[in-house]
Amino acid sequence: MPCAGAASRPAGGGDKNGQVNILLVDAALNFGMLAVLSAVLYAAPSPLLNPSAVPFGVRVPPDKARAAAVEEQRGRYRGAVLVAAAVVTVSASALGAALGTLTAGAVGSLLLCALAAALWVRAHRGIARAKAEGGWYEQARQGAVMDTSLRTDPVRFPWGWTVPALVVIAVSVAAGAVVYPGLPERIAMPERSLGGTAYRTYPTSVWTTFGLVLGQVVLTLIMAATVAGLLRARADLDVARPVAGAARYRRYLTVTARSMMGIAALMNLMLLGLSALMWSDTRSTAMTLAAAGVPLLAVLAVTAWLVLRVGPSGSRLPETADEENTGLVPRDDDRFWHGAGTVYVNADDPAVLVPKRVGIGWTVNFGNPRSLVVAALVLAVAVGSAVVPAVR
Repeated sequence: MPCAGAASRPAGGGDKNGQVNILLVDAALNFGMLAVLSAVLYAAPSPLLNPSAVPFGVRVPPDKARAAAVEEQRGRYRGAVLVAAAVVTVSASALGAALGTLTAGAVGSLLLCALAAALWVRAHRGIARAKAEGGWYEQARQGAVMDTSLRTDPVRFPWGWTVPALVVIAVSVAAGAVVYPGLPERIAMPERSLGGTAYRTYPTSVWTTFGLVLGQVVLTLIMAATVAGLLRARADLDVARPVAGAARYRRYLTVTARSMMGIAALMNLMLLGLSALMWSDTRSTAMTLAAAGVPLLAVLAVTAWLVLRVGPSGSRLPETADEENTGLVPRDDDRFWHGAGTVYVNADDPAVLVPKRVGIGWTVNFGNPRSLVVAALVLAVAVGSAVVPAVR
């Protein structure tokens, strides 16, 4: 547990100007965070972040993806999000002095997400109603397609792309072993507070010294396990062009798997930088921001590339096969999706992971009993992450 009153010198050298600078940095970060969050929420219903044939989580025939009812709901959602973003950002800035900029920013973010979720549900219901009243699926030829080779000849795990993450872990372990004998009896760790960054000291031990290194190991294992699961997840292929869709989905899996292991290496690099600052007792705000910010910016760049150039289920990857359109449309499976298209429950589907309707990536099939194992593992990791720091 933290030793109360054991703080050494605060960030900024303890002077008033330093505290003011920290508050200004926090205010700028909170404003930037709310601005980025607002942009993401505004873009949420676009094909950039969702499959085009499931606007607001409602399955529609591809020719109805830009129907008047869909465009109307999209416009109403975006207009309301812009107003909510402006009000919340101004309010968070005004309350920053009273609550602390970090607290105000966190409250503002939660409020903005809650408002956007309510607006999303309203749009979801509006499109579902228009779909039912207009009989959009009455004349459509529904179909499904499966690529059995994804089981008999699955996409290979990118073992070579795990090497950078493992190298960073090895460097971290070696560096920690070298500096450990020379560390003082107590080691300082940064903690955020309403006044900025404060440093608390803890008894030097293997846990405190190598805590972030352990985080590297856990993160890499989780990322590798996630990639292995995604390579076996169910694929939603294009029923209009099944051969081309299957080839594109394979490329999508390859690109995504490699990118995820690359992100693991970048996150490990960030933890190595923070460990180095802790071992050397460096308390520079600029150095801390650089150690954490540069790898995170790289992670955001990789994520942006996946969103803009790859798309949901690889929808923006170029097709490599020329194929005649079958005239089929995906099956209307809205009955299996709940929570405005965010929660999938289908006891008859053996898949544990399925492509998301809302957002990019995969989600769990909560109708499959094996999903309970996945949920239990995630909960165990979350509890472990909270308990380990508390017993340092």
